[in-house]
Amino acid sequence: MATYHTEIHTGGGGWQADTDLEVVIRNRNEVAPAEGAPGTGTTVTWSGDQGNGSVTFFDGGQTFQGTAQFPGEGPVGYRGQLAG
Repeated sequence: MATYHTEIHTGGGGWQADTDLEVVIRNRNEVAPAEGAPGTGTTVTWSGDQGNGSVTFFDGGQTFQGTAQFPGEGPVGYRGQLAG
């Protein structure tokens, strides 16, 4: 598991702190190695009750950038930095 501190970017609001994102991909070591951070160029896409998004990882999994859309809201820019 890898935990990322995240920010969202709204049209006129600039970057704002958001809830941490935990990325867990089990049984797919080529996607997420033992330390848990996806490698550079890995794209993860999700969809569920809590919203949907698509992010690509950079800097050896230290950062990601993409978009997300949460329930009742429009799409936003979404980025994160590996915690710790």
